[in-house]
Amino acid sequence: MVRKILVVGAGKSTAYLLDYLLEKSSKERLHITIGDVNTAAVADHIKSHENCTVVTLDIFKDNQRKKAVEASDLVISMLPARFHIKIAEDCLAYKKHLVTASYVSSEIKALNDEVKKNNLIFMNEIGLDPGIDHMSAMQVIDRIRDQGGKILLFESFCGGLVAPEHDNNLWNYKFTWNPRNVVLAGQGGTAKFIQEGTYKYIPYHRLFRRTEFFEVEGYGKFEGYANRDSLNYRDAYGLQDALTIYRGTMRRVGFSKAWNIFVQLGATDDTYTIENSEDMSYREFINLFLPYSPTDSVELKLRHYLKIDQDDNVWEKLLELNLFDDSKYIGIPNATPAQALQKILEDKWTLGTNEKDMIVMYHKFGYELNGQKKQTDSKLVVIGENRTHTAMSKTVGLPVAIAALQILNNKISTPGVQIPISKEVYEPILTELQTLRINFKEYEVPYVGYNENSTTS
Repeated sequence: MVRKILVVGAGKSTAYLLDYLLEKSSKERLHITIGDVNTAAVADHIKSHENCTVVTLDIFKDNQRKKAVEASDLVISMLPARFHIKIAEDCLAYKKHLVTASYVSSEIKALNDEVKKNNLIFMNEIGLDPGIDHMSAMQVIDRIRDQGGKILLFESFCGGLVAPEHDNNLWNYKFTWNPRNVVLAGQGGTAKFIQEGTYKYIPYHRLFRRTEFFEVEGYGKFEGYANRDSLNYRDAYGLQDALTIYRGTMRRVGFSKAWNIFVQLGATDDTYTIENSEDMSYREFINLFLPYSPTDSVELKLRHYLKIDQDDNVWEKLLELNLFDDSKYIGIPNATPAQALQKILEDKWTLGTNEKDMIVMYHKFGYELNGQKKQTDSKLVVIGENRTHTAMSKTVGLPVAIAALQILNNKISTPGVQIPISKEVYEPILTELQTLRINFKEYEVPYVGYNENSTTS
């Protein structure tokens, strides 16, 4: 009997997901239906596969959406997170399993009792971050606990970056994921974590000046800034007694200091629109945020306003973006500052056709075992193939695809709305990921606790 998987959304993160499922489709008796409003975006080799059907699917057309869900056995939603609830409600109504890579929303969490009652699995947070971070962290945490150890410290960082061979701009960065999310990073609220038993808070306007530094063997030095609420997973991970819990985003050293210029300027604001933005030059956009002067240039005003020395390499980074160009235009009507800044950055930070991206993940586990304090560092590096088959799409899409197949094969069978933190879920998925060259390297290092000296003031 053929098992039917509906994939809703065929965006950037689905390249490896679709390849994986279609490669296994004959042996596993799968038929994949891909539903998207823009079917032209689906690659020809996918469209022509004998076990694949591509359909136009507008999720706001209820009958069309419900019919597609009803005809499937399992649904993978690769839509923006805010739209998952529509698919989730349909899956519950028609008794279908659901897999997403997004954070569990309160609306989907509220369906848990009904999902369990119908013996369904709604697997969420099964991408990269969240996803691989949960699974790889819980694998080590469970192993330490099984040995009788007690977790004292947990830090976790992840970043989507450009591969070293294509790292050819001063920011050491290119977009590998939704550019809008990069521009708005950190605006969801004050960053919160716990350090040596003390709660710490970093407001948005200071977020990019409080960074931690670390090395990844073979790839050099990186920095990390705090994610919104590092304590979200304290209960899920069973870390109620840990003295330090910190989750962050990774960049190359120097990125955060330069990005802070845009934060202080107000260019990342997404709460209001700019008049005449469509015909506004990049130079005029920057000048919007600066004091009036009948004599000083935009460049001089910016340097004075934000106290940027002329020999500061931050200035070179700003020049590289053509921020002061009078011949380049925003071209977006009624743009917010964040949308205008995104347009400027996309001109410079878009991956070339054959350029590669890189995913880096870094966990630190401090623990006490047999009366001794120890530390294990776990690191992952994945390099993409090109602009389509990126490391980002690989590390987001493959866990989703593997989880879907595990659910259909009853290898994952515990019902409910969940994230991948149980051995039943993470063990087979991490094992499969290793065969696909997504594997962590572990290092035993001296326990140092949380080093506050490694952060800038």
